[in-house]
Amino acid sequence: MDFQELLNDKALKPKEKTEALCSWLLTNPGKVGDLIGFASASKDPVKATCIEAIECATKSSPEIATLACLDFVARTLSEKAPRIKWESAKVIGNIAHLHPGNLDEAIGNLLVNSEHPGTVVRWSASYALGQIVKIKTNRNKDLIPAIESICNREEKNSIRKIYLAALQYMKK
Repeated sequence: MDFQELLNDKALKPKEKTEALCSWLLTNPGKVGDLIGFASASKDPVKATCIEAIECATKSSPEIATLACLDFVARTLSEKAPRIKWESAKVIGNIAHLHPGNLDEAIGNLLVNSEHPGTVVRWSASYALGQIVKIKTNRNKDLIPAIESICNREEKNSIRKIYLAALQYMKK
């Protein structure tokens, strides 16, 4: 697939571009690295669309995400553009269970993003951190108190509920 051609196609709406990339990933699961390579060299709006396509694909087929994919989205959590942050966090939430021993960078960046002024960035960080805590890694001894602290200062109930659900899950 020619990613540049697709993304420059003025006849397609942004969602259609994302859906086309998502469909392509689902039919070519071994090619996620190609999209990551293209996204890495792209400007923020294009990079965000590529990450959104990865999120779409990993929602139904998380196994397409390689360790290189996790590393990429863990790094992009620290980029400036909020859309890149929130799409990357959602990918991590979708795939964390596949790479439980490789989540340190992602966790660190997600904790930083839990303080972001943007609600969607914080919501996405809560989703990913909640998913990570549910896989019961050895990081939970530090992660659970951090999540409890975030929960106590989070002003949005919608975000606090995600953290509380993860903490409740841990009590089972």
